[in-house]
Amino acid sequence: MTKTASGASALSVKKGEEGVAMTIARWVALAGLFLVPFTPLIVSDNYFFPFITGKAFFFRIVVEVAFAGWVVLALADRRYRPRWSWISVALTAFVAWMFIADLFAVNPEKAFWSNFERMEGWITLIHLLAFFVVSGAVLRVEKKWRAWWLVSLGVAAVVMLYSFLQIAGGLAIHQGSTRVDATLGNAAYLAVYMLFHVFVALWLAFTTDKKWLRYVLLGFAILAAFVLFATATRGTILGLAGGLLLAVLLMLFTMGKRARGVAAGALVLLLVLAGGFLLVRDTPAIRQHPVLGRIASISLAEGQTRFTIWHMAFEGFAESPKTVLVGWGQEGFNYVFNKYYEPSLYQQEQWFDRAHNAFIDWLVAGGLPAFLLYIALFGAAVWELWRRPFSRAEQIAFTALLAGYAFHNLFVFDNTVSYIGFIAVLALIDSAASRPVRAFEEKPELSPELVPVGALPVAAVLLALLIGLLDVPGMNAASGLITALSPQPTFADTLNAWKQELAHPAFAAQEIREQLLTFATQVAGMSQVSDADKQTLVTLALSEMQKEAEALPQDARVRFELAVGYASFGDYKDALAQMTIARSLSPKKVTIILEEGVIRLQANDLAGAAQDFKEAYALAPQFQSLVPYGAAGDILSGNAGAAQATLARSFGTTTVDSPVLIEAYALTKNYLPLIPIYRMRAAKPGSSIDDAFRLAIAEAAAGQTQEAIAQVRAVMAAHPEATQAGEALIQQIQQGKIR
Repeated sequence: MTKTASGASALSVKKGEEGVAMTIARWVALAGLFLVPFTPLIVSDNYFFPFITGKAFFFRIVVEVAFAGWVVLALADRRYRPRWSWISVALTAFVAWMFIADLFAVNPEKAFWSNFERMEGWITLIHLLAFFVVSGAVLRVEKKWRAWWLVSLGVAAVVMLYSFLQIAGGLAIHQGSTRVDATLGNAAYLAVYMLFHVFVALWLAFTTDKKWLRYVLLGFAILAAFVLFATATRGTILGLAGGLLLAVLLMLFTMGKRARGVAAGALVLLLVLAGGFLLVRDTPAIRQHPVLGRIASISLAEGQTRFTIWHMAFEGFAESPKTVLVGWGQEGFNYVFNKYYEPSLYQQEQWFDRAHNAFIDWLVAGGLPAFLLYIALFGAAVWELWRRPFSRAEQIAFTALLAGYAFHNLFVFDNTVSYIGFIAVLALIDSAASRPVRAFEEKPELSPELVPVGALPVAAVLLALLIGLLDVPGMNAASGLITALSPQPTFADTLNAWKQELAHPAFAAQEIREQLLTFATQVAGMSQVSDADKQTLVTLALSEMQKEAEALPQDARVRFELAVGYASFGDYKDALAQMTIARSLSPKKVTIILEEGVIRLQANDLAGAAQDFKEAYALAPQFQSLVPYGAAGDILSGNAGAAQATLARSFGTTTVDSPVLIEAYALTKNYLPLIPIYRMRAAKPGSSIDDAFRLAIAEAAAGQTQEAIAQVRAVMAAHPEATQAGEALIQQIQQGKIR
């Protein structure tokens, strides 16, 4: 009897251990999932790109935690195992195809790992797939989807509060404009975040039995829409309006009499608001408003920049059978942008890495299959939504959300937070529409005895390894770069910080090397740093950028930056060699051609500089800022008459204050045109003594000795503190040393 009692006691303990192990796995999975909505609040100032990197690392880690817990649950309980729907099929196929496409990328490493500025790459896609699988299973079994979205709404409320403080002036807007960005650091990112929560709040409001909660959620939706409006993100605002219009139309044609009456009233209200806005869009009150003015300015002409970039993207996509099939890989758009660059974009950002259209971005990144699979995600979601037992309110709310989000994505690219919202919606629909997978269902459940002693500890160890190998190196590099850029006690400490960072760059070698080169350029101009220390830092920076150029031979930006680096330190030969390569990779990039001309000017190659300046101007003569370069090209070529005609035609005068013109006149000893330029400068309120002296120097160089001396004496009379410098200048003029 004692033996039996002892055996029963042992069995009881074992069962208790099994229950505890499963409870731990369950709570680990739930904890990871319920931490995901907090991602938008993460801002890591000790990381490079604090609004991007911190969020991405946080999201990856909590998904990895949730995944570890889910694996244990799925092994021991078939209810948690993956199921299938057309959504899961499309998403799995999309992620799998991008793996293949990234293998063939121009830069496979960056395609898989991305960089600090974007934090995307295939590594993000696989985490999004893991989030989809885990949330779809765990939140379905635990019946926690509404709770998860309520938590997300709670976090969004905090973000909204931050936005209201920015609107009120209590907190600074990080972009330095009137467009609020809250904890996301980018107005467009905040806009799409609010877009999701407007429709989620409406969904929850119209599917709750609690009247008080319904009114709270409706009020939340209105406030979220207001914050979205305050971001002045036109594509997202139109996406919200279009989504609401679609929701109203679906209500009007698919719901009962009472709902149709409400929908009819809402439709009239939307049409009145839209029509009224169109009537007053050209009034000063609208045009001068920071938000309404942006909306009123929407036109085909305003979208010309985007259309040009999209055209370039299609050229890159259609370049060869390979690019049609597998694209250029993730993070590969910059190659397309540079290769097919249109000079009409001269005054835009010079190094676009996105097409600013998520659909086209995937077309370029993964070819036609990726583009079709991305569209299939939306199609599969709507298909499953309307063919499965969802309430009509759910069908309408999520269809409208997906439509608004798709419209937003026609003009913007995704980010970590918008990816989370999209995948969460897909997982929610999938969890209700999915069907069991026989192969998974037929696999035996893990023996209960193995859960506490096998599955759980193995999952914990693998989780620790996963975080240590995938996340920690990048986190260390992101924080190490901030350390290297920050003031250090001694130069030796600074140099050591950079060497440490270069030795452990994770996936950010290009960004680290670019920052090092910029840092070295700044240090080179500091008088408190010794020449020996400057040389050490410059040598390190240039050698590292040389390695980057060797690693990425087809990247025009890297070649350009290396060329500018060489030129900054007086090595014009190597600078021009790199600039030549950059031009071959981006033949019509005006900025590259201009910079090559400047370097040739510094190297005293006047003929080469003239050719570059005239070529750059010829590519985009519509930009007035390029006219002085075209004129400088004529001056350096000995055709000053053509230069004068060009300037007069564009500016209405030949007296144009431009550094490149001044240098061209000086190098060709054409001093007379400099006199009116410096006279104009000297006449301006607040002009410097140096400007007044330069006028005298120009007059002396042009042979107007008496006028030059008189100018110097006038300066000394007005500025007694300049007497010594003035007397020295007069002596030089009288001795004929200025020519």
